[in-house]
Amino acid sequence: MNKQLMSVLVAGLALNLGGCATVLNGTNVDYKTQSSPEGAMVKFTNGKECTTPCEIEAKRKDDLRADIWLEGYKSTYVLIQSKLGGSAFGNILLGGGVGAVVDGSNGASNRLYPRPLIVQLAPEGSDEEAVLLDKDGNVSQTVQEHNDSVRVDVAKTIGAKLAGLEEEPEAGSD
Repeated sequence: MNKQLMSVLVAGLALNLGGCATVLNGTNVDYKTQSSPEGAMVKFTNGKECTTPCEIEAKRKDDLRADIWLEGYKSTYVLIQSKLGGSAFGNILLGGGVGAVVDGSNGASNRLYPRPLIVQLAPEGSDEEAVLLDKDGNVSQTVQEHNDSVRVDVAKTIGAKLAGLEEEPEAGSD
């Protein structure tokens, strides 16, 4: 095969693979939320509301805050972080820069964390804290520990007040 034909084939392949996560995953995700006990109200910063167990449609690129409350239990909130997923690296390796640019701009390469959101609420009047559970029902960490670990990054998109910070984070801070 001559070099010119090979160049055209490689270029065509790169363009066809561009935006791979956009095609495979889309820019939205069905985001599941559960609570223990069930029946808690959840309000997200994207305006969606539901009663657990429930599922909403969320944009992969958007950080969120989920406010959760149920009578007889302490109200809490969970910060949901949009993180770059593994498909971004596949785009770079297989599709060149085109796919990375397409998926990066629309968030298709991102994943929401935690997902699914499973919260064990703490009874009012107790010393207990709300905790996040993994898919098997095991405690992964307290809601406070999780929020503290993502607060500064999430505040850059949802705002300091909603993220639980006193001041807006600086643009270059990590």
